Amino acid sequence: MKRWNLSLGKVLTGKGERCMIEKMIFILCQYEYGKYGKGKDGVIMRISTKGRYALRLMLDLALNDTGEPVRIKDISERQGISNKYLEQIISTLTKAGVVKSLRGPQGGYRLAKKPEQYTVGMILRLMEGSLSPVACLDDDQNVCGKENECITILLWKKLDDAIKGVVDTVTLGDLVEWHRNKAGDYII
Repeated sequence: MKRWNLSLGKVLTGKGERCMIEKMIFILCQYEYGKYGKGKDGVIMRISTKGRYALRLMLDLALNDTGEPVRIKDISERQGISNKYLEQIISTLTKAGVVKSLRGPQGGYRLAKKPEQYTVGMILRLMEGSLSPVACLDDDQNVCGKENECITILLWKKLDDAIKGVVDTVTLGDLVEWHRNKAGDYII
């Protein structure tokens, strides 16, 4: 039996917890399509490996911030992600200005700002583009010609608001805190 509470962004199953965001998206897709599925416009509501790995990379940088730059090789070893794939991701993050690159033998990467200043939504949108469930909600203004007679737009807007309500409020700082709590580094 599954229970979900989208206002809190938590999903519980009898088999334990998955990554909260991935599980929420999984449940929403099951509700609409029975499984992750394809609609007319392609894969529905699935965060790509690149998006998930970008989030893991950013979390690794935040967790290992000692004032010294962090090398891709070290992140690769800790995360079990290939150097080449991480280099593609870090290139995008560096060009966007969310990560600073330091060259030279002691070089590596650092976050450009404090972890609390990055939302999960910011990071995912850099890699994924829009996170809206349907194309007509990609822009701030709905440009769909059928908006006035479309009944399902209310559902899609609610789903879009629920997704934004999670990814745009959870910060990298929150993920650092969750990681430390899970690892037993909790300090009161």
